[in-house]
Amino acid sequence: MTDAAISIQNLSKTYADGKQALDDISFDVPRGSIFGLLGPNGAGKSTLINILSGMVRKTGGHANIWGFDIDDSPRNAKASIGIVPQEIIFDPFFTPFESLEVQAGLYGVSKAKRRTMELLEAVHLGDKANAYARTLSGGMKRRLLVAKAMVHSPPILVLDEPTAGVDIDLRQQLWEYVIELNKAGVTIVLTTHYLEEAENLCERIAIINHGKLIANKPTSELVDMAREKLVELTLDRDISEAADAVSFANDLFEKAEIIGPRTVAVTYNKDRTNAGGVMAAVQERGFAIVDVTTREADLEDVFLNLTRAKAA
Repeated sequence: MTDAAISIQNLSKTYADGKQALDDISFDVPRGSIFGLLGPNGAGKSTLINILSGMVRKTGGHANIWGFDIDDSPRNAKASIGIVPQEIIFDPFFTPFESLEVQAGLYGVSKAKRRTMELLEAVHLGDKANAYARTLSGGMKRRLLVAKAMVHSPPILVLDEPTAGVDIDLRQQLWEYVIELNKAGVTIVLTTHYLEEAENLCERIAIINHGKLIANKPTSELVDMAREKLVELTLDRDISEAADAVSFANDLFEKAEIIGPRTVAVTYNKDRTNAGGVMAAVQERGFAIVDVTTREADLEDVFLNLTRAKAA
C-alpha cells in the first residue's frame, strides 16, 4: 500500500477534438490531509476529477486511489472515493432519505450497514428526510450531495466547488462537517474558487493551468511566494496629489497610491525592504505617521501571479 491517498503519475487527457485537457500531470495527495486542487476555469480540474470517478477515460499515465489502480482495480478504486460534483444533480421525486437509500444500494451497502439518518443529521437535513428533494433550497441540495457521496464510507472525499451559491451560514456548516470527517481520518480533496477557503482549510495545494501542473506545495510555502506586501499609512496632514504621489514612488516601492486626503497605500517588495523601511522613507519626506495598516500576502496573490506568468 502507498502512503498516498491518491497517486497520479504522468496523467494526460486529449479529447477527440484535439483539445488537451491534461498534460503529463503528476502529484500525490497525502493520506489524512485536506488537499486543495486549484486552477482557473478550463484548467483541467474537472477532467481530472472525472477520470478519478471513472466518468472520463484518460489518454495516458496512471492513477491510483487508496492503492488501487483505476484500470486494474476499477471497482475497488471507485469504492474508495466519494465525489461531490460541481453541478447540483438530484431526483426531484425522491426524498433525501430515499436518495441516500438508493445510492447505498448502488454501492452494495447492506441495509444493516446503512447510515442514512446519521448522514442526513450530519449535514443538517434530518428534518427534511421525507420532503421531496425538489423542495430543498440550493444549499440543502449541495449538502444532500455530500451525504450521498459518503453512503459507502469512502476513505477519500472529493468536493468539486461545494460552496458555490451557498450562503455564509450554510457554508460554515458544510466546512464544520468536512473538518469533522477529516479528523475522523477521511482524506479531503477540495476544488474551489474561494481562495480564502483553500488557504484556511488546505494543508497542501496543487495548481493546474492550461492542463499543466504549475505548483504543488504546502499552503504556507505558496503564500510565502508572494513577494509584494501593502502598507497603508495615515499621515498628519493632507497629501498633495501632484507632488507627493511621485515622491513616494522611489526605488523601494513598487507603487504608491493616494487613497484619501491623508492616506497613502504603498506596495513594496518584501525582498527589498519592509514596513519599517517604508515608514522611514515617508518620514524622511517630512510627514508624521498617525496610523498604520498592513496586509499580508495571501493565496490569491500567488494564484494570480502564477497563472498569469504561465499564460504569458
